[in-house]
Order: sequence, then C-alpha cells, then structure tokens
Amino acid sequence: MADKRDYYEVLGVDRNADDAAIKKAYRVLAKKYHPDFHPGDKEAEEKFKEASEAYAVLSDKEKRAQYDQFGHAAFEQGAGGPGGAGGFGFDFGDMGDIFGDIFGGMFGGGGSRRDPNAPQQGSNTRASVRITFSEAAFGCKKELDLNLKEECEKCHGTGAKPGTSPVTCTKCGGKGQVVMTQQSIFGTVRNVTTCPDCRGTGKIIKEKCPDCYGSGYKTARKKISVDIPAGIDNGQSIRMRGKGEPGINGGPRGDLLVEVRVSQDPVFERDGYTVYSEAPISFVDATLGGDVKIKTIDGEVLYNVKAGTQTNTRIRLRNKGIPTLRNANVRGDHIVTLVIQTPKKLNAEQKAALRAFDDAMQGKAKKASEKSEKEDATTVDETKKDKKEKKKNVMKDIQDFFGKNKQD
Repeated sequence: MADKRDYYEVLGVDRNADDAAIKKAYRVLAKKYHPDFHPGDKEAEEKFKEASEAYAVLSDKEKRAQYDQFGHAAFEQGAGGPGGAGGFGFDFGDMGDIFGDIFGGMFGGGGSRRDPNAPQQGSNTRASVRITFSEAAFGCKKELDLNLKEECEKCHGTGAKPGTSPVTCTKCGGKGQVVMTQQSIFGTVRNVTTCPDCRGTGKIIKEKCPDCYGSGYKTARKKISVDIPAGIDNGQSIRMRGKGEPGINGGPRGDLLVEVRVSQDPVFERDGYTVYSEAPISFVDATLGGDVKIKTIDGEVLYNVKAGTQTNTRIRLRNKGIPTLRNANVRGDHIVTLVIQTPKKLNAEQKAALRAFDDAMQGKAKKASEKSEKEDATTVDETKKDKKEKKKNVMKDIQDFFGKNKQD
C-alpha cells in the first residue's frame, strides 16, 4: 500500500471536504480520464481507476471514517476492513448519477427520462420570401402559400382507426425506451435507447386510420400572411409563433421561421442601416456649384453642390437611410458619391467653346496677343477690362453649352 497516493490528494480535496465537494471533484476527474474518452490510453485508464477507488471510499461515511483512522491499511486483509487483499467491494450506488451527467442515459440512475406521453411542442417549419430593396426598407405584407400538417379530422390525431385506440407497447411498457444492462469493471452499466417497436411513443397502433395512415396528421395547403417589418435585412428571419407543425399529445404547435431574401437594387446598396449610391453631376455644376437632384429611397432631393467639387466626393444625407428594426422613426444615413459626367457627343460649336475655355484656362490667348504686338506695332494692347470681358463671355458659352447638353 506504500505506493498508493492519499485518496484526498487523488481527488484534490481537503480532508474536511463535504460530500458535495467530493462528488464534484470526482465528477471532474471521471469526465477527464474516462476510458471512453481516451481509448487505448493506459495512463488515463489508471488515473480513472485511482479516482474511482478514492471516491468509493470517501463517498461512504463508514469507509471514510476507517480510512481517516487507519489510512490504506484499513482495507488490507486482516485489518477488519471490508474486502480482501488487492481491493474490496466498492459500492457504485450513485456512480450512475455521475456518469449520467457525463454520458446522458448510458449509465443507470443518470438524468431524467422524457415521458413519451407528455405534451410536446411541434417541430418548427421553415419558409422563405423574396422582397424588393424598398420593401425591406419600409416594410410590407406578403402572403405565403405553404404545405402544413393539420390534425387528422377522422382520428383526431391519434392515428388509430375510428372506434379503436392505440395500445401500450409491450416491449417498453409504455415508456418509449428500453434498457440494456451489462456488467463492467466499473459496475453495472445500463444503456438506454429508444424502443424499436413503438419508436419512442410508448404506444402501438394496431388498426391505422385510413385517412392519415396512422400518422395522425394530414398535409393541407394554407395561405399565411406575413408582416415584414421596416429595416429587415437580407438573410434575417421572422418567427411566427404557433404556425409550425402540430404538437404531440396535445402540445402546442411549433413556429414558422420565414427567411427574408432581399433582391438587389440597381441604384442603392446597404450596409446595416446605411444606404450607399452614386449620383452623376455635370462639369458645370461641379465647377461653379449649384443645386443638383439626388435619388434617395424616399425620392429625389435637392442638394447644393459646392463650387470646385471633385469627382468621387462623398456627401452624407443624414436620416435618409434605412429605418431601424427597433424604431422605424430612427434611421441611418445615406452616403452619396458624386461622379462628374463627361459628355460623349459634342457638335462643332460645343467643341469650339470647350477649346476656348481651355485656352482661357491655359493663358494661350494672352500668348497669341503678345506675338501679334511684336509683328504689328500699330496693334493696341488689350486692356484688362477687355480680357476680363472675353473670359466672362467664354465661361458663359461653356455654361450655356453644358446646360444645353445636360437638358439633352
């Protein structure tokens, strides 16, 4: 016994630990080192046996008292302890409770079993609906045409032929589960499985209903109206309580989960509650500034573009985005990217006006004037007023040209 570790040390508890602390410590070790979790691992198997031996002693008041007084010698042959050399008869009385917590119903005594005859909620049903970008933003109402299970009117959900009733399953005794017991080195192991005869219902239908063929339900086509809230996004679902499959044994119906699929919009995109779009503006509006029309999900709005605006400039239209799901009065923003349009088709007059504008911007008119003065001494220099007037006329021609082109 000299090579045996102290039982309290094995479980990692104090000598004054109560029964609950000892049981909790063993549960942790049993889950950590159980051979089913470590197949072929001899070290884990030995640690599991050691913890089981320690728990078998310390969980028993009489054996714990003997161990506290005599140590491991209390269980050696001839020391007055129960059992003989090399071990003793461990009481695995509540081992099943511990293993039941770990493995469910595999070990005896563990976990509560579901009553197959108790009311059970029906299964949830899934469906999908496609809506537009605008419908997602402001909400809408849609009608779904679905195949749903309804209780059979002839047998009222029993599945049995009218005038007959289901009988208790003889294999499981109406429990819906069968237990197989076998002995192992760890004690009695009970494996609980669903009854193969009644499939967990605890009842056998000998004469099935001719309408539902024993299922208790019939499929019917139903129209269901769905209220889609404002602000819903692609991939989100709406839960409609009590619109799913019928319950079992008088239980409530399940829920209908409707997944919303939002079609793409040619103008707008969204990220959360923020809307993104592009707005074309003319060269003149970008250069001189002015009011431009911008499309939003609420319709067109006027926005004053600043003079000298560059292409790909982003502006924010506050509270013009998507309404939030929690409060439709609270909305996100609309981010607009301003894109300057370049004319593709120009007539001769428009091209000339554009070249004149370019010459005025580059100072070519001034260079041509200086060259002319050198060639002809009689030429009078243009006054600053003339230059300013000429430049003004050029800009007017350009503005008229782009205004006309914009209207076209």
